Amino acid sequence: MNQQGWQDLYRLLGLAKGEWGWALAGVLLTAGVILANTALLGLSGWFIAAMALAGHGGPGLDFFAPAAAIRGLAILRATGRYTERLVTHNATFRLLTKLRVWFYERLEPLAPAVLERERDGDLLSRLRADIDRLETFYLRVAVPSAAALLAVPLLLALLAWLSPGAAWIEAAGLVVAGLALPLWALTLGRAPGRVAAAKRGQYSADMTEILRGHAELLVAGALTRIEAQAETTALALEDAQRHQGWASWVTGAVGQFTAQLCLWGTLVITMPRAASGLLSGPDVAALALLTLAGFEAVAGLPGAWQALGESLASARRVFELADATPALQEPARPAPSPRRFDLHAEELVMRYAPDLPPVLHGLRFDVPEGGCLGITGPSGAGKSSLLSLLPRFRDYQSGSLQLGGVEVRSLPGETLRGLCAMVTQRAHLFNTSIRENLLIAKPDADDTALRDALREAALLDEVLAMPAGLDTLVGEAGAALSGGQMRRLAIARAFLADARILLLDEPTEGLDAATEQRVLEALARLRQGRTTLLVSHRPQALRLADKIFTLS
Repeated sequence: MNQQGWQDLYRLLGLAKGEWGWALAGVLLTAGVILANTALLGLSGWFIAAMALAGHGGPGLDFFAPAAAIRGLAILRATGRYTERLVTHNATFRLLTKLRVWFYERLEPLAPAVLERERDGDLLSRLRADIDRLETFYLRVAVPSAAALLAVPLLLALLAWLSPGAAWIEAAGLVVAGLALPLWALTLGRAPGRVAAAKRGQYSADMTEILRGHAELLVAGALTRIEAQAETTALALEDAQRHQGWASWVTGAVGQFTAQLCLWGTLVITMPRAASGLLSGPDVAALALLTLAGFEAVAGLPGAWQALGESLASARRVFELADATPALQEPARPAPSPRRFDLHAEELVMRYAPDLPPVLHGLRFDVPEGGCLGITGPSGAGKSSLLSLLPRFRDYQSGSLQLGGVEVRSLPGETLRGLCAMVTQRAHLFNTSIRENLLIAKPDADDTALRDALREAALLDEVLAMPAGLDTLVGEAGAALSGGQMRRLAIARAFLADARILLLDEPTEGLDAATEQRVLEALARLRQGRTTLLVSHRPQALRLADKIFTLS
């Protein structure tokens, strides 16, 4: 494993801080189950052999003590196994929950400026599949490896007490099966694991784009080409998984062979001693079965360490994004929230990257509190970029942008976003009910407030006419609603938010004349008393503005 792999491994262990109590309990229970199972098998072998000899005229046997011990070990193994599964899975699920929250908290500052460079499907794959893959590390690598470190010395001590030679044979076999094979499996699984993690994210992104853009791809005649691209990715993923399966088979076969070899080695050194009377026949049976059962402690390690390669590749994908630098930094000493809500820009300069030309250059404007500035201009002039500065989605490099006399970049992003409401031509609707989409703006709003907002947006009558009313599902990205209904639902959401700053980005784009008029009437009510920036190239929409500013 390279240095980066070890660093990611230590980081994964560090993220488990706070769950070590559950993890330690899981390790102790796992080690206890291994020892109970090994003792059960060895004692059962001894007991059966001893009973057989006693039945053929051999030495007498106290039946009750070993029978009671066997029953006790069986109960201990069954209850221990159940409790161990309960504890280790609970610890793993708690940790995965913690990891998802940790990852999301690091993703949030990256939106939208950094995340927009990523493919949606790949982001989803990192958030779900890659973090799920880390379950392998905690549940199948960390806990079993720690349990083996506890159980193996105790097992070898027992064997050394019974037969030092058998203990040496078992120790050699466990070194091969519990150390050499896992390291070999890790080497075999590292490259296909990296490929599988990357291709799984790429395939998820390919399929997301096919599903979202199916109609456009079909019309453009590009669907076959994109499907072929996704199929190529799927075949590469399948090939990586095939290599993983082959490696698992090879290491598993070598592990089984090692266990059988140790069994025969134990028989070879103990049977002569039994023939000379130094060991009894039941002792030979017990030693043979103890040798074989001892491999349970390490049986799952080669496969787990092979999967560790893919787990570390998934961890690297998660850490790469989590460690990305946000496009803007929060102020070290935030200014107090403004008491008034007029806007002033002076020599404003904004660019997307240091090596790119400015999108906004030397921009100046003033908007009084409650006023509306219409912004128009050709595509690419920076209209939407200007709107993104107020909620701190992006930063400006020089000049000044003030809200109520307070420099925008000196205010926390959360404060600014709490002061802004947005209605855009692509306002996102979540695949849930109308009610839930509205409650995003104001989670504690009751049905009366929701209906009032819909009424102001001229949408109430249409919603009440739907069979499920407020509980009507809007579909993926609002697919169950018309374009005008989607836009007015976004306006209703803005009414509920009751923000002091209103940002309108092409709010009537793509609507027919009648629907546009209804939306504009709703927007006219919405902008009353709110400082508004309206981006549009449509004359009807620009009539809402007190003043029009043209970007070029």
